[in-house]
Amino acid sequence: MAENEGARPYRYDGTDRKIHNVDARTLRAIAHPLRMRLLRALREFGPATASQLGDRLGESSGATSYHLRQLAESGMVEDAPELGKGRERWWRSAHDGSTVESAEFRTHADPEVRGAIDFVLHETASGHAQELNTWLGTMDDWPKEWQRSWDMSDFTIRLTPELALELARKAQELVESYRGRVPDDTEGSAVVRTHLHTFPRPSE
Repeated sequence: MAENEGARPYRYDGTDRKIHNVDARTLRAIAHPLRMRLLRALREFGPATASQLGDRLGESSGATSYHLRQLAESGMVEDAPELGKGRERWWRSAHDGSTVESAEFRTHADPEVRGAIDFVLHETASGHAQELNTWLGTMDDWPKEWQRSWDMSDFTIRLTPELALELARKAQELVESYRGRVPDDTEGSAVVRTHLHTFPRPSE
């Protein structure tokens, strides 16, 4: 999203989730592989200490502490003081998710911003591929019901840019319509990751 002075820094979606609209400042802050992993871990697994995050991600607590402070300066994470005991410092994501208007960043006047959006997009794509490959390598560890319930599909259709945008938005709305339907303690349930990739290809 462009750096408009009147732009809201976040919005609430239909389920009252706090969605952060990434601007150039926060984009530069998250354009680091460990910071992206820290932010993803806090959003997926909830609040944690730097040491806990270090154990989860295979990093030192010193490294996670430093990058958590950098994320905090940009407003992406915040303290969770009600969870700490003694000198323990707990962190949580300040938002439930983020949205990025990549097209505007890719033509930004600042080359650092253009480099940051390229990094974030490629790192996100690599993360999606890694998650899918992890599932393919571990699916035999899951119950048969889950082994029959996953999907890896692709489609090729001819669209205009307007229809491609409509398709992406409707797909996102469909996924969001399932949020909150299954309580956390439901037996046999699991957190499900859904990736949506929509992009044009040359005809030849």
